[in-house]
Amino acid sequence: MKRLSFLLLAALLMPALAIADNYLTEPLKLQTPEMKFDASSKTEEAPELPTMTLNKGMDFDFFKTKTNPGVKPYKFMDDMTFVGVPLFVAGWAIKSDKAMFRVNDKNNKKNTQLLTDFKTSIDDYTQFFGPVMTVGLKLGGLEGRSDWPRLLASAGLSYAIMAGFVNGIKYTAKEMRPDGSTANSWPSGHTATSFVGATLLHKEYGLTRSPWFSVAGYGVATATGVMRVLNNRHWVSDVMSGAGIGILSTELGYAIGDLLFKGRGLLRNDMVIDSENPSFFGISMGVGIGGKSIGFRTSDLQNKQKFSPELWEEDDEVDQIEFRSATVVDAEGAYFFNKYVGVGGRLRVRAMSAKSFGIYSDIADYLGVAAWNEISDMYSIAPNRNEEDYYKSIGMDFDTFNFANPSIAPVTEIGGIVKSDHLAEFTGSVGLYFNLPLGKHWALGTKALIGRSITQELDIDAFAKGNKKDIYSLMTIENGEIAFDDDFNPLLTIDYPTNTGETYASEWDYVTLGANNSTSWGTGLSLTYRYKSNFSWRLFCDYDFTEKTYTFKYSPYQFLYDGLTENGYGVVGILSSASDNMETQEYSKKKKMDFFTLGLSFLVNL
Repeated sequence: MKRLSFLLLAALLMPALAIADNYLTEPLKLQTPEMKFDASSKTEEAPELPTMTLNKGMDFDFFKTKTNPGVKPYKFMDDMTFVGVPLFVAGWAIKSDKAMFRVNDKNNKKNTQLLTDFKTSIDDYTQFFGPVMTVGLKLGGLEGRSDWPRLLASAGLSYAIMAGFVNGIKYTAKEMRPDGSTANSWPSGHTATSFVGATLLHKEYGLTRSPWFSVAGYGVATATGVMRVLNNRHWVSDVMSGAGIGILSTELGYAIGDLLFKGRGLLRNDMVIDSENPSFFGISMGVGIGGKSIGFRTSDLQNKQKFSPELWEEDDEVDQIEFRSATVVDAEGAYFFNKYVGVGGRLRVRAMSAKSFGIYSDIADYLGVAAWNEISDMYSIAPNRNEEDYYKSIGMDFDTFNFANPSIAPVTEIGGIVKSDHLAEFTGSVGLYFNLPLGKHWALGTKALIGRSITQELDIDAFAKGNKKDIYSLMTIENGEIAFDDDFNPLLTIDYPTNTGETYASEWDYVTLGANNSTSWGTGLSLTYRYKSNFSWRLFCDYDFTEKTYTFKYSPYQFLYDGLTENGYGVVGILSSASDNMETQEYSKKKKMDFFTLGLSFLVNL
């Protein structure tokens, strides 16, 4: 969350810096005086001083049409790139990848919950970053591409087209959201709205004033899409398609505006840079190709000395966690010495969300009921105690004792909270970049990178509440072992759990999955389309490789520490089959991870 906040703050500051740069470095418009020699004159007339065009102040002329001289008119579809189409298609292609763990099973199993804890409302506001910046700059008197009537018409058309696409698809496809709330997930309306605004800012000020306006707009739009996934409100496919619809809708809105207004209402031409050097800075959104799973076996158990040999003698599979297609976001740049070779770097965030938590999502089965059943099993080793007679003596049916009666049940509420449902990798890389021009607008590229990868862990917490219990035992020990009578019955008496009159509430790390920092290697192929002298779109397929040591920690019965007295906890730890689950099990294994990423980049040509 802190990283996302930092990225958003940086994106918000970029336009301010760009605005300041425009005001401070606006080139002087010099008027060269015409010098005439008059032979009859004895004195030379002083030349006029050069003049500077200053900002004209705030602009509130919403209905006044203005057209500056010398601005080149746009033809219908003059600026269409159709770059939104592959983004939309990519989202459509992966939208079948929606298998998900049970998020909320209250209806089937009482008091059973597995809820995602991550939540931010920032994305409700960042989706409007583009239009707010565009309107704010224009109100401040900074001229962009269009006057007010033309801007409002183009923006209105863009949002109308986007709304038609998004709502038409949403209520036809009826895709369920990841959190199971409503069946209108694909495509993402927040992301589409955000990319409409980013493209507005790009066309009005990025193309005419400073490319960093475009970087800020598309950066915040990308962050909005990522937050929709992290908020468990959208799938990766929803965000990809939403971004494509947002860009395409704005291009169509401006194309229709160009058809309607022709040359009227234009204030500035696009900037032009006279350079064939492929140096660039770009932001990217991509999707990981191919499924991943990380599993562990009993032979991977690290703290074997804490458990009975039965837990790890056989090389059995413990379980595995499967992941959906990864969400990938990049910031990348390179400086080229010539047309072909350069050096640069890339910051990449890859988030792989859990497709299934396997057995670990069955909180009730694997915590409350299972734990108490295992504790109950220990009474089988004390044959002098008749379980049925005991419960009859206190006037209670044994089944009633377990969970049906909240006043005496050992566990009255139990569940899990997903603190992080994804493995996130943050990778910084540097290396060589290569470019092969295919003409004026097209180029092929590749790279060779080395970097460092940092992993943020997947984390599920569990919680339990109930009535604290005491267990009294009496046993005969001879030579450090339990003594037996002549019939080989242990000289052991264990009283059944009794209420202490106290309640307990416990919360702990139930499952965590993380990895060490590692060296990462990367390469890839790209196809770049330079649609303006200072802007490009790039389709890329990257390959990254790293080897990590993954650590898995599992602690199912830690609530017994709070739910039993010290004496009761000791008895269970010695005599019950639950003892192996009272300690945290820690597994570790090395795994080679190779990732393919397919995505689209927006580039500023430097």
